[in-house]
Amino acid sequence: TMKLKVLKVSSILLLPVYVLMFVYTILTFIPWYFLTNAKKKKAMAKRIKAKPISEEPGSPYRSVDHFNSLATIGIPGADTLDKLLDQAVVKFGKKDCLGTREFLSEENEVQPNGKVFKKLILGEYKWISYEEVHKQVTHFGSGLAALGQKPKNTIAIFCETRAEWMISAQACFKHNFPVVTLYATLGEQAVAYGLKESQVTHLITSIELLETKLKRVLSNIPNLKHVIYVDKKNFDKSGYPAGIQIHSMASVTELGAKPENLNSPITHPVLSDLAVVMYTSGSTGLPKGVMMVHSNLIAGMAGQCNKIPELGPKDTYIGYLPLAHVLEMTAEISCIAYGCRIGYSSPQTLSDQSTKIKKGSKGDCTVLKPTLMAAVPEIMDRIYKNVMSKVQEMSYVQKTLFKLGYDYKLEQIKRGYDAPLCNLFLFKKVKALLGGNVRMMLSGGAPLSPQTQRFMNICFCCPVGQGYGLTETCGAGTITEATDYSTGRVGAPLICCEIKLRDWPEGGYTTRDKPNPRGEIVIGGPNVSMGYFKSEEKTSEDFIIDRNGQRWFCSGDIGEFHPDGCLQIIDRKKDLVKLQAGEYVSLGKVEAALKNCALIDNICVYANSYQSYVISFVVPNQKKLMALAQHKGIEGSWEELCNNPTMEAEVLKAITDVASSVKLERFEIPVKVRLSPDPWTPETGLVTDAFKLKRKELKNHYLNDIERMYGGK
Repeated sequence: TMKLKVLKVSSILLLPVYVLMFVYTILTFIPWYFLTNAKKKKAMAKRIKAKPISEEPGSPYRSVDHFNSLATIGIPGADTLDKLLDQAVVKFGKKDCLGTREFLSEENEVQPNGKVFKKLILGEYKWISYEEVHKQVTHFGSGLAALGQKPKNTIAIFCETRAEWMISAQACFKHNFPVVTLYATLGEQAVAYGLKESQVTHLITSIELLETKLKRVLSNIPNLKHVIYVDKKNFDKSGYPAGIQIHSMASVTELGAKPENLNSPITHPVLSDLAVVMYTSGSTGLPKGVMMVHSNLIAGMAGQCNKIPELGPKDTYIGYLPLAHVLEMTAEISCIAYGCRIGYSSPQTLSDQSTKIKKGSKGDCTVLKPTLMAAVPEIMDRIYKNVMSKVQEMSYVQKTLFKLGYDYKLEQIKRGYDAPLCNLFLFKKVKALLGGNVRMMLSGGAPLSPQTQRFMNICFCCPVGQGYGLTETCGAGTITEATDYSTGRVGAPLICCEIKLRDWPEGGYTTRDKPNPRGEIVIGGPNVSMGYFKSEEKTSEDFIIDRNGQRWFCSGDIGEFHPDGCLQIIDRKKDLVKLQAGEYVSLGKVEAALKNCALIDNICVYANSYQSYVISFVVPNQKKLMALAQHKGIEGSWEELCNNPTMEAEVLKAITDVASSVKLERFEIPVKVRLSPDPWTPETGLVTDAFKLKRKELKNHYLNDIERMYGGK
């Protein structure tokens, strides 16, 4: 009775708020509608964005903005990567280009459980101009040449995302040294494999990676002669193989600045020269190197930049994703080409709440205040869950106000409008988590859930350009338009490529399906890479050359084209498992549906063709699971809770409820679950750098649990 009285009083107190919002909507709608050009934006959102080039089923779709031909270049005269930088220096010479936060000190912080976390105290961003970047690029490239690096011979960059990575890459592009990129989180075996296969003689890295990952494998890389570390400090060089010379980046730059080296002739690249061999971590087996020539990357970036309105010198981009990932690399090269400045960060220092930021001090976003950022869905999901858990801790009135504003703005967005008052008073603090100035976010690497996308739209007050692209297509494929607030779709083909669907009868998808054509996504155009390094067999499996000489990549993803020409990813060929009774289960589809469960942070669904049901491994949400355990009267450490059969049953019940609400088939719903007390990070080797599941590694990791859940010994 008492609770009902409180609710009744709260509802009465909130009545003026409802009236105020109604009056506000009436009074402000007309001026807002005309001042923000809402009519044009709505028309852009509803327009046809791509269409098939013929009426034949399976005909390729092209963007209506470049329908008669595919774009190959974004900036006139810049048809190779070195020319992009040269032109940018002429246009933006004195402007800030690359920024790094000053390191002040480091502290150890002891947690209640006894664990010690290192916390950083950082200062302001220190910037170098376009002219200074160009000077460092020129000198470092000459220094590499003086150390014996030859044009058209591969050189490796195995380094964290930082300004030195980009300066090194630009130096290599200028001197026509094809860059081999490797994720900084790859294991020793995978790194050694990439370095041996690419036969590099020179390697650019950091002291940390040199000491933690490279020291033990360098003797197994026969061709390697020179290692250059990018840090501005000395370290103990003892214990390294005698045949390898170790240099600092500063010393190589000084060597290149000497007149006799600086004035040596440079072999500039041409369109067809190899620019990058990008080793993808891959979800199975050893990494594979994707070969990208200059024209591939130039075309891909032309398509991507076309979807970012008014990209230019007013923009600040925050770089923190792995530069060895095609999304981050092309985003940063594009930013430099268009005069933006790039401030470097890391996932551990991104916001005030990040793991390496000392409590009470500022994260990188707060200091930098970026206008553009890229993010993988895993990071957005994390932000979403953190904010929503804080909302749950609010008082009833605060929570109701938040929900009222959230729902109101959601309805406005669905109509193609906005809610400026809510942005100003309600979402200002949430928006400040990323600095307060983000005008557009780019999402790629994995599907973004509709709930998370809506949350970013509403609370961060910016469009989320969800994209679809692969390393094999230089990251280019599709991107949603800034005016398109629909969810669950990845947008129309970019102006640099065309996309067709091909039948996959085994999965039940055809280009004649109603109401929309469905099938395997095949991408064609100048952005399609040249194939896999030293792997003709794998290249011939996944790449096609048509009679016009155009290259196509067969993605293995299943898509559906909507009437406006936008693509939706609906399935994955390689994730399809046939159960004993003959039913097909798409693991990725089930995982995407079950990630909406509040108790789940991450999930891997597993099925064996010799069995009749599906099982799952789950990384639970610690806060929610511990609250549930307290409610159930179950005590114990985090590890004990994750191994408790009652808690397993509770999570399984929550999974089943979500599965039923999204109408999964009975055979698609996991019957058993294993709770993991440890999160899956790239460092554990269970997910890729883009946080995609590594199914083979996860299977091996949980082999005993699989046997147990399937009734084995």
